[in-house]
Amino acid sequence: MYDPIQDGMDKTARAVRYAVEKPPKRFSGLVHCYWELKTETRFVDDFCLHAMPDACVNILFNQMETAIAGVTALRTRHEVLNLGKSFHYVGIQLLPGVWQGDPEEIADQFVGTPYKGKLPLVATSKKLARRGFTVQQDVLSELVQWFIDTKLLVCNPVTEKILAKLDAIHTVADMASVVCMSARQLQRILKQTTGFSPHDLLKVLRIQQSFKLHYLDLYADQSHYIHSFRKVTGYTPAKYINKFDV
Repeated sequence: MYDPIQDGMDKTARAVRYAVEKPPKRFSGLVHCYWELKTETRFVDDFCLHAMPDACVNILFNQMETAIAGVTALRTRHEVLNLGKSFHYVGIQLLPGVWQGDPEEIADQFVGTPYKGKLPLVATSKKLARRGFTVQQDVLSELVQWFIDTKLLVCNPVTEKILAKLDAIHTVADMASVVCMSARQLQRILKQTTGFSPHDLLKVLRIQQSFKLHYLDLYADQSHYIHSFRKVTGYTPAKYINKFDV
């Protein structure tokens, strides 16, 4: 199953706790994980998170200011998020293509303002407040079930097949073949359900794979790999691995 890497955290930032837990099995194919990101002591300088594109949608809750919540997703490039000197976030990472909520609500940058939409995010954030991460997962599961019941979270057979056979996909033509569609049909379905073109989705998934496979399994040669990696992450592979926990 698709297992994207965590966002880049500078190796020198030792006072940040990042915890990940798998969701209940009944949410398999919909939810990748529940996560928590928090400072254990206050930083002297602001902490910046190097957010990586992974084609996933995240439901995010600020536990220091419970009115701040949102639906977030990056496109094809990284984003540097200044989280400040002290922070506490909890979230749900959804698998690509399963979120069917209003695409206008999806933020591709830092979420720092109170949520004003129709989803029960603020109410959920208040339920999460002052609870340990283990207990919070039950609250997150309640929200996931609500998303399912209201058809905001739906299994996507197209992206499910793509992710299941990712190692065999090297081109958009391969992707179309895996899901038994024409290139035009695939373009329409992916744009509708993920917001990505097949080319952009493949670009993001390849970079994610490059952290776990040899680059020659994914790219024609080293120069293509380095160029693609730098375009998405802002770093060469060597500099990224030296700077961030991977």
